Amino acid sequence: MPYNKTRLSPFSLSRLFVPGISPNKVAAASALWFVFHNDGLLVQQGEGGEITLNSTPPLQLGFSAEFSLYIGTYDGVDIYAAELSKPVALPETLYFKRLRTLFGKIDGEIFALAGRAIQIIHWNRDHKFCGRCGSEMKNRTKEIAKICPACKFISFPRLSPAVIMSVVRKNEILLARSPRFPAGMYSTLAGFVEPGETLEETVAREVREEVNVEICNISYVGSQPWPFPHSLMIGFSANYASGDIRVDNNEIEDAQWFSKNNMPLLPTRMSIARHLIELFIKSGR
Repeated sequence: MPYNKTRLSPFSLSRLFVPGISPNKVAAASALWFVFHNDGLLVQQGEGGEITLNSTPPLQLGFSAEFSLYIGTYDGVDIYAAELSKPVALPETLYFKRLRTLFGKIDGEIFALAGRAIQIIHWNRDHKFCGRCGSEMKNRTKEIAKICPACKFISFPRLSPAVIMSVVRKNEILLARSPRFPAGMYSTLAGFVEPGETLEETVAREVREEVNVEICNISYVGSQPWPFPHSLMIGFSANYASGDIRVDNNEIEDAQWFSKNNMPLLPTRMSIARHLIELFIKSGR
């Protein structure tokens, strides 16, 4: 059945989500099942076009999951991540939709939980064998991890930290667009942390590499899990110090300074990028 809930913060589930290793009871029909096939999430589309999670257990739909794992509770309801490796016949109203296409179209908290689930599925799929000796990995029972029975190497779900930052010059904010963005959309700069870097060093390096601008007064703002494919976006604000915009023409095709009264098309409000931009708009600096 579809699951709907009033949206709270798109960045934190701390008040309602409790991670877990094993359920305290047998999985009930009210459990939330995040079922994936080819990275598509099983959803239901209503007559009005609205999209909701279909959390019916796979067995009740007539098929079994090749992989399933209990991952905790949400508002007291058990949560399971599951993957199907083979195509199945679905009722007319059910579809597998790639998670990225659902961004901004389903409830923010459900999207965040789906992001957690798909990262665990990717980890399970990509770590069936030990990266050190090649032996088949086994699941640990006391934590979400795999252990090699031969060399005892332990694998945890992968996480790639990335920084995302607003850069402000007086009453303007620096925004850029990637070639993959929708027409007219601009966003804040972002990039992955490299080995040996502090987060602040990554912020300064990414701005320098992508737009040839030097910054100062780097301050932490907040973070957001981002499951494309397994990132943690760590948000910062910074002030312009020097330099003229010169885009790298690799990841960035254009970058400009925008005032709060002259904004381009912006990312969805579910993203930390939009949160950083709206903080600028509210403060005017």
